[in-house]
Amino acid sequence: MAGKIFYRERRKVGEKEKKPRFKLVAIAGVDMRFYSEHLRKKELEDIAKAVGAELVLLESGKDKDDEIELKD
Repeated sequence: MAGKIFYRERRKVGEKEKKPRFKLVAIAGVDMRFYSEHLRKKELEDIAKAVGAELVLLESGKDKDDEIELKD
């Protein structure tokens, strides 16, 4: 079984900023350590290719329509 690397887009980084736009969330099936929490898409792709893992983009739920209402 190939491993999986789960990541999501950061909320506080704009499109034009020169900061890493993705946040590492979790890793499954691959024994490795990350020393950075924020990565660029190319960095994630290179790491996944090197270890044979699949990248999984998690939905961030940016829109208010996507929010889940909690009922008491």
